[in-house]
Amino acid sequence: MNEPVVTPLPVTSVFRKETILNGTPVQIDCIEVGGQLFSVRKGLLTVACLEDEWYEDLKNPAGVIAGLRQACELRADLLTFWQRPPYTEPVHPYYYEWESVASLPVTSYQHWWDKQIKSRVRNHIRKAEKEGLVVRETLYDDEFVRGMTAIFNESPIRQGRRFWHYGKDFETVRRQFSRYISREYMVGAYFQGQMVGFMMLGNAGRFGLTGQIISSLAHRDKAPNHAMVAKAVEICAAHNLSHLVYYYWTDDSLSEFKRRCGFEETRLPRYYVPLTWRGELALRLGAHRRFRAMVPASIRAMLKRARARWYGRVKS
Repeated sequence: MNEPVVTPLPVTSVFRKETILNGTPVQIDCIEVGGQLFSVRKGLLTVACLEDEWYEDLKNPAGVIAGLRQACELRADLLTFWQRPPYTEPVHPYYYEWESVASLPVTSYQHWWDKQIKSRVRNHIRKAEKEGLVVRETLYDDEFVRGMTAIFNESPIRQGRRFWHYGKDFETVRRQFSRYISREYMVGAYFQGQMVGFMMLGNAGRFGLTGQIISSLAHRDKAPNHAMVAKAVEICAAHNLSHLVYYYWTDDSLSEFKRRCGFEETRLPRYYVPLTWRGELALRLGAHRRFRAMVPASIRAMLKRARARWYGRVKS
């Protein structure tokens, strides 16, 4: 039986654009295929992926693959894409590996409060309210940006590593974080009128996505992050978003926080499709992932502990 003929989707533009990587503005290569934008990461292997893959599904994988194979101006060796939450069963006929995200099914705020969280989390939220912490949806205005800037500049070290946004001024913060506010809900945590925490909750169509969520080190005793997760659940329920996603599931203290708040490890298929002989060879050798992903988990944990000790000494 002959395989169906696939019509390559057209490459309509190739260009460079600015994005933020690890807190720093960088220029990335982009290619538009069939009306969807792909970023292209260069190195030993040139890899293409949807530029906004948390918010967008790959609409026509076969057409995109054929289009990228014919592209001349910007040639990729490998295409990678995934199925966004909550779709966990593989549906495409390509090689895939599992990728874990932290996902919280949302039916109602009351169900989350009664059934999905640990008693410790409920106690934290009650304590925060009792101490006068107020969490509310707000606007991305000058007051909000000033609060962000103050929190960013509390310390150069957070969670045992150099903090990307330390040292940024008001204008830099305003510019860098205003790029996607049309699809985000702003959540602020306030104590005595001062913003002591914030979350930028993205609406990804089927689910809510915790973008920035950070709070003041001086007010950690008031558990603002727990209270902001509660507000995020409330917003998701109000907007019929079936899940709240807190990015990736990792084996660290942050995942323990996620687990207590009701998040679960959810495995999603990430596909890898070779476009050239280099991509084919890399896939066979297991060199298709980034270097960090190829390092064993035990080694990564050891390196993280060493980094935390180093930054701890630097900070002290």
